[in-house]
Amino acid sequence: MLEFVDYPAKGQHKASIIWLHGLGDSGNGFLPIASELNLPDELGAHFIFPHAPEQPVTINGGMVMRAWYDIKSFDLDKRADEQGVRDSSAQVEALIQAQLDKGIPANRIILAGFSQGGVIALHLAPRLTVKLAGVMALSTYMCVPEKLSAEAQQSELTIFMAHGSADPVVPMFAGEHAFNTLQQQGYEVSWQDYPMEHQVCLEELKAIRAWLITRLSD
Repeated sequence: MLEFVDYPAKGQHKASIIWLHGLGDSGNGFLPIASELNLPDELGAHFIFPHAPEQPVTINGGMVMRAWYDIKSFDLDKRADEQGVRDSSAQVEALIQAQLDKGIPANRIILAGFSQGGVIALHLAPRLTVKLAGVMALSTYMCVPEKLSAEAQQSELTIFMAHGSADPVVPMFAGEHAFNTLQQQGYEVSWQDYPMEHQVCLEELKAIRAWLITRLSD
């Protein structure tokens, strides 16, 4: 099981938000966002921030760091190592199963991810046998989008996407391509972009908060 840091629910645990970090970060990187979002206590939202495994990353000279998968090329169509994405997806699926085993229903589980973490979220959620409350994909792109139609287990899914218009790490067109792919697949996808680089901004956090409240109040 992946190690993680968490932010417990205030009161009864009714919902789980599993949030995946980006390359070279750790679960601690996004931990402060849990309190900043200040979700209503009655949602009972428990945040879980897993740490990606440590592994060599080719584009960084083989340096060992936390990564959900290796990156061997800057070309976006080759950037995500497919087997690495599938391996990490399986580990995140185990975290989701642990929440289900605790009695948290799938329609009260959100899978979120930033950058590399977003790649895992977008890859895994449509392929699960259970339908999650929603997916949040921030400043990210898709791995093997051409395989989604054949591999998807879910025909309906609500997805929140956000991106920086000046992102130099994952260009916005890569996020837009993922958005278009998901929309063509029939998913309910919303898109937001902000005048920022590869980061999360205050206006984005406000939109995330509103979306989370809606998804977990259904």
